[in-house]
Amino acid sequence: MATAMSFLCPSPATFKGTEMPIARFRCCSSNTNSVSLNTRTEPQPVTTFVKAFAPATVANLGPGFDFLGCAVDGIGDIVSVRVDPEVRPGEIRISDITGHAPNKLSTNPLWNCAGIAAIEVMKMLAIRSVGLSLSLQKGLPLGSGLGSSAASAAAAAVAVNEMFGKRLSVEDLVVASLKSEEKVSGYHADNVAPAIMGGFVLIQSYSPLRLIKLKFPAEKELYFVVVNPEFEAPTEKMRAALPTANCMAHHVWNCSQAGALVAAVLQGDVVGLGKALSSDKIVEPRRAPLIPGMEAVKKAALQAGAFGCTISGAGPTAVAVIDDELAGNAIAEHMIHAFLHHGNLKAFAKVLQLDRFGARRILD
Repeated sequence: MATAMSFLCPSPATFKGTEMPIARFRCCSSNTNSVSLNTRTEPQPVTTFVKAFAPATVANLGPGFDFLGCAVDGIGDIVSVRVDPEVRPGEIRISDITGHAPNKLSTNPLWNCAGIAAIEVMKMLAIRSVGLSLSLQKGLPLGSGLGSSAASAAAAAVAVNEMFGKRLSVEDLVVASLKSEEKVSGYHADNVAPAIMGGFVLIQSYSPLRLIKLKFPAEKELYFVVVNPEFEAPTEKMRAALPTANCMAHHVWNCSQAGALVAAVLQGDVVGLGKALSSDKIVEPRRAPLIPGMEAVKKAALQAGAFGCTISGAGPTAVAVIDDELAGNAIAEHMIHAFLHHGNLKAFAKVLQLDRFGARRILD
């Protein structure tokens, strides 16, 4: 069985579609979906094989807990789907899992994030006449805070949708992937929405689901220094550490910083983005002590010139922002050193750019 520690994001020439402009979506979170009103007959496969890629994501972005996230270019998960005559019509089978920790993931589609999302898409399309087999290549480590489950779900949803002629809208795909997240790590879209849509995404509300894509200026440079230590931080454990109540002063502060972060994204202000990213007074103070060395890592990143640093999602990955790749590489070294000497953890780093495209079909 082949193994791969990471998968490079395909270049824009290898997939279909272009970057979306600023967009607003209103989605129904029930089983009713927009395509069911317009599709009276079951769609037939337009191809017998599809491969799709979905990028890693950085959720929360500091003060944006459960409502802000972005996609990062270069690493992610790949899902391949094929029409399989040996699978009963209307059902799906996971044939194999490779890459990061394949033995820790279930091949039962009802307990695998890729399988759950694929099933949801099949339900939305009312697929009854063909069976599908799914292959998952994990390019993202489990429990890393980089949206591992969301990437698998997003890639699976896009692959199945492509197989049947792209009948579902972007918002439908987010809803299908969110069903997976709900079962695996909780009902939050700050990973799955940017994994599907690319770029920065704001979740305006969950009931009904409303999404706003925030367009970071194309001419601006933005780099994410992503440092992943050899330490697993399960989402359930990290969410359990959160406070049940907050003082009004911290609430007002976090709201203002989240607003500043959105403004910085739209203006292409990387310095302002970094300042807001580093400013969380509610979630990060509770989670950082659970990740050995995290507080020292953040201090090291800022001292090395990063514009900001925080925990990516639930952790343990630390993410810093900068506007220069070479500077990012130097910052990464300081962060790795801090994890080792203050947390006794080995860590690996990547300097990545913003993924503006989200989940997409790729060439075989």
